Amino acid sequence: MPKAVILGAGMMGSAMATDLCRDFEVTVVDARAPALAEVEPLGARTLLADLGDPAALRAAIEAADVVLGALPSRLGLRALETVARAGKDYCDISFMAEDPRVHDALAREHGATVVYDAGVAPGMTNLCAGFAADQLSPCERIALYVGGLPVKRRPPFEYKAGFSPADVLEEYTRPARLVEGGVVVTRQALSDIEQFDFSDLGTLEAFNTDGLRSLLDTLAVPSMCEKTVRYPGHAALMRAFRDTGLFSSEFVEVAAG
Repeated sequence: MPKAVILGAGMMGSAMATDLCRDFEVTVVDARAPALAEVEPLGARTLLADLGDPAALRAAIEAADVVLGALPSRLGLRALETVARAGKDYCDISFMAEDPRVHDALAREHGATVVYDAGVAPGMTNLCAGFAADQLSPCERIALYVGGLPVKRRPPFEYKAGFSPADVLEEYTRPARLVEGGVVVTRQALSDIEQFDFSDLGTLEAFNTDGLRSLLDTLAVPSMCEKTVRYPGHAALMRAFRDTGLFSSEFVEVAAG
């Protein structure tokens, strides 16, 4: 049976394990013992390792036929480089800030096939956009609207992170790249809010996020954007947190009194 190694035992990694255990001998690797305990009942093997350490990562994937990445974005590019250097085929969902294509030559040199941004969004949305642009040629505009929302709305956030909370915050802080008039432009995240009404959900809002990724330079479409969908008021609350420095990695001094 082919061997698959999944990097990360969070909600995304455990979902991967659920699917792959049917056809692969699966090993899930993470630095958190409690998270690994959660995936053991799925039938996967587990390995405790620090995936921020390239040597530990290389050892973890040594016997793999294929590697899947479900790591936070801060670990994404380094993990991709290590896996490519090991000559392993890699499918990754990390929402890394960097362009993974900086390691294209490295992957080719070591015979590795790397599929990046392979989640729902970016990922499935990019595939749909590429297909639509081909079928509608010429395609004048692509607008991607994405977001997973809890059915029960619980103030004040009315949201539950379905993936790395740190990467959810990246959506609110990372500048969003769009295409306007055939030119790539940058907008502040959480900007250009628009609202939609749905018969079964009521009103939702959408705002700019940086999810176009490789579409920016692989599709000749003069107008493109990605927007993340939330319940109304979420963007304003997140902007208040961001603008007061609560999403920053820097210390915030609060005056007493």
